[in-house]
Amino acid sequence: MITLSTLRADAEALVRQLPGLSLQAAAADVIHPGAAGRKRAGSGEQFWQYRRYAQTDAADRIDWRRSARGDEYFVRETELETARTVLSWVDPHLGFDWSSEPGRETKADRARTVLLALSILLAKDGERIGLISGSRAPSLGKAAPDKLAEDLLGPIQATLEPPRAEALALIASDFYDGVEVWRERLAPLARRCRHGVLFAVTDPIEHTFPFKGRTKFSRPGSTLDRLFGRAETVRDDYLSKLEAHEAALSELAVGMGWALVKHRTDETALRGAAAMQAALEQFGGKA
Repeated sequence: MITLSTLRADAEALVRQLPGLSLQAAAADVIHPGAAGRKRAGSGEQFWQYRRYAQTDAADRIDWRRSARGDEYFVRETELETARTVLSWVDPHLGFDWSSEPGRETKADRARTVLLALSILLAKDGERIGLISGSRAPSLGKAAPDKLAEDLLGPIQATLEPPRAEALALIASDFYDGVEVWRERLAPLARRCRHGVLFAVTDPIEHTFPFKGRTKFSRPGSTLDRLFGRAETVRDDYLSKLEAHEAALSELAVGMGWALVKHRTDETALRGAAAMQAALEQFGGKA
């Protein structure tokens, strides 16, 4: 497993390569007024700026103290204060924390790096970030990414407990359990989280299937294994079933109103992070 210092360094390196990520709260039920300044005028308690009075403004909006300094009327605007909660989860199954080559990141470590990088960007924009099924509440501010980094490397519950309030969910796994298993697992979460992204991270060998001859297959963390005398004879059938599984997973995501992002660990982390950023911005738009 990646170390905390390496995780933070790799995530920060990704952040420097990504444009700013901003989620406009598109639905009222995911807005939490009074949480974080969004650097633009709107409903809130903190002073933002003065602007000249317009005929469409109500008279009671005029700031008489500021207007008394000259011959024009001024309106006092407050800063828009909204925050969305974005919660992450990385599959704790040992089969996800695996790589086919010693020098390549495990699927789980790549997921941790990408999700933390996105969370750093979100925190800078005033969003709440945290861990699904985590022991502490989502948080705001500069310290929030440090807390999330620690949580991503700590014990993560296998169950996906719905958050108390509306949130946007980021779920990272290889999703190799059956789609119906995932449908049942995600259903309670999807009822609370209107939007989310399934981040399917896989190892390249799982797509190329280069095996030949007598080969024993097993999944870390599972007692199941299977021996083939000539592994190459099942390659086409395996790849066909993998394609069907990915199509079903995509349908599951769309059916929940979520998005699916597929990423391989032989691709750059930047490519995965950019794809995740694009998926996230579908749910809020860029500010």
